[in-house]
Amino acid sequence: MITVFTPLYNRAYIVERLYISLKNQTIKDFEWLVIDDGSTDNAQERFEAWKKQDNGFDIRYIKCENGGKHRAINKGVLLAKGELFFIVDSDDCLPENAIKTIIEIEKGIENKAEFAGLSGVRRTFDDKLIGATFESDYIDATALERDRYGIKGDKSEVFYTEILKKYPFPEFEGEKFVTEDVVWSRIAFDGYKIRWTNEAIYIGEYLDDGLTSQGRNIYINSPLGYALYVKQIARFKNMNTKEKIAYYYYFYYDLKEKFSLREIAKMLDTSMLLLGSKVVEMRLRQILHNILRK
Repeated sequence: MITVFTPLYNRAYIVERLYISLKNQTIKDFEWLVIDDGSTDNAQERFEAWKKQDNGFDIRYIKCENGGKHRAINKGVLLAKGELFFIVDSDDCLPENAIKTIIEIEKGIENKAEFAGLSGVRRTFDDKLIGATFESDYIDATALERDRYGIKGDKSEVFYTEILKKYPFPEFEGEKFVTEDVVWSRIAFDGYKIRWTNEAIYIGEYLDDGLTSQGRNIYINSPLGYALYVKQIARFKNMNTKEKIAYYYYFYYDLKEKFSLREIAKMLDTSMLLLGSKVVEMRLRQILHNILRK
């Protein structure tokens, strides 16, 4: 019923923890699909050995050229055999009842055509809740409505595979990152809901070599993907021109060392005059602020 999908890049040293947690699942109605995004370590050797074990579930390991997590997800969605698609990063793992819990939550969803999937919460390895959540058993809402219900921080979304096939990640030549929010927000904007629950189905942490730890640099090094995210949020939040240009300024601030004002305005599909006026305004504010501090 479920494809547990793991994008992998040079994580042979830690991925065994996830493998063990999958072997310990109380229900084995899943496959483990791994897209190796060009690793140079001994990951392939490890997976070939694990595939020969009596695991109780299928392991499919596929190695590709390095292209970034979003490309790996696109490949995984097309290859998935499960009805549900559960992205589990290589440095994280699952509590032993995760698969059972996912199946039970999904069975409780009526009018499935209205839903993109379901979600549980993430906990750290020392059992602390990641982010914040609500008090009731579940809430049915789109990903764009999360703030309204106090659903904050990283969650553990499980999507219907057929939904993800309709919403592939955009791919830009020469860039290796597009935030997952681009796709999750598109799905939400089209009205698909998630059943948000307080069930812990994911255990995780943030490693020094992970995407999260790379901060804004990973966005800056993929400017077209970053610009798409910024434009999309402005559209989905229905910003007026003044609000949008103020929001775009921060994109400019991140990229001004690498690109000209004209190039940045083009990425954002906006007027160089409008963006330039905001840049001048912010610089004048900074000058005034520095004067007042003296």
